[in-house]
Amino acid sequence: MARVLHLLLLWLLVRVSESQGYVASGLDLGESIERILPSANHRANASHMFYGIMFDAGSTGTRIHIYAFMQKQSVKLPILDNEIFQSVKPGLSAYADMPEKAGDSVRQLLEVAKSRVPHGEWERTPVMLKATAGLRMLPLAKAQALLQEVQDVFDDSPFFVPADSVSIMNGTSEGVFAWVTVNFLTGQLFPSTRKSVGILDLGGGSTQITFLPKKTKRFPADYTARISMFNTTYQLYTHSYSGNGIKAAQLAAIGALGSKAPEETVFQSSCLPKNFKGKISFGGLIYKVSGKPGGFTGYKGCYKEMLKVVKGVIQEPDDMEDSWIYAFSYYFDHAVEAGLVDEAQGGAVRVRDFRKRAKEVCNSVSIYNPDYPFLCMDLTYITCLLKSGYGFEDETVLELTKKLQNVEASWALGATLSYFEHFSII
Repeated sequence: MARVLHLLLLWLLVRVSESQGYVASGLDLGESIERILPSANHRANASHMFYGIMFDAGSTGTRIHIYAFMQKQSVKLPILDNEIFQSVKPGLSAYADMPEKAGDSVRQLLEVAKSRVPHGEWERTPVMLKATAGLRMLPLAKAQALLQEVQDVFDDSPFFVPADSVSIMNGTSEGVFAWVTVNFLTGQLFPSTRKSVGILDLGGGSTQITFLPKKTKRFPADYTARISMFNTTYQLYTHSYSGNGIKAAQLAAIGALGSKAPEETVFQSSCLPKNFKGKISFGGLIYKVSGKPGGFTGYKGCYKEMLKVVKGVIQEPDDMEDSWIYAFSYYFDHAVEAGLVDEAQGGAVRVRDFRKRAKEVCNSVSIYNPDYPFLCMDLTYITCLLKSGYGFEDETVLELTKKLQNVEASWALGATLSYFEHFSII
């Protein structure tokens, strides 16, 4: 990738307790540049390369981000050289009753890190894992058992294991770090820039919205985060909706999520063809689902089902439609499946495009694609979330993307850089 991504983001980094999930309302990301430059005892090698490894333990998969940074001169900020990304499925929460298998999935990805990080840098390269909604939704004892298994794997690895390297990250942290990452990669956080973009992140278990309001308004405490950087304070609107990730919300809408005997019940949905029978895996459980042989099937009925988990839960934000909005994760994935954007390029779509395509897929048997049997449900939930949840107009434009500057659009880069600054390693 182009080596122009100066890590000015290192000024942005968060200084709060890991036990609170990195980010809380009232963040101070400012820091003197001397603390983030290399010292004689850290990564002072001929290549001036250093690395960071961040695991994103999501509800539907575990991903590893291996970042390579370069320090060309001690008087200049380092630059992001490249990112290596790989993932495995299912997520750690699927191993809630067999945590040793969670450790195996992490070991598998650590082998990737060993092959990409030079051997001489292993002991200086921090390895971290932050779990998101999948583990947040588990009983505490089971979540802790999974985290301990990962901790044991890390402790046996050749990489540097910081204190609190394995933890559950709160939803606010997800949203804020994703916002910082996307705005950094799009060049919005340089000192001379006063613009920003909003972000929408849709995971399996939760969904986040973060943006900088153009007008100063008072929001509830759990809908804001104050960040100071580049001598500027940003009062962000940010919120994470646990249980409104696309998988959790869909299962809740048809009465499956939280049911006492999910493996003995077939849950019917108007979002599926009348004679369809299939399964949805989430959180280590398998749910049997089907269409409604004697009932109504189609977009209208499907939207009504999805509305049950959106109305009264998702709040309409102020001012976001005036911002340029980047949407990623399942927004992007299902848009690709629907043919709305190219997988390699991404692109801009309007909210009406999701709605139109959802109606076409749900109401026409000829469009049904057995490779994506839940596409009607997926597109309808996204449409319902955007329109009846966030209150976006049909003409609202979303920039759908998977990568920016060849780097994954996620919270992981921001969290990695936050670690480096917080502990004065770079």
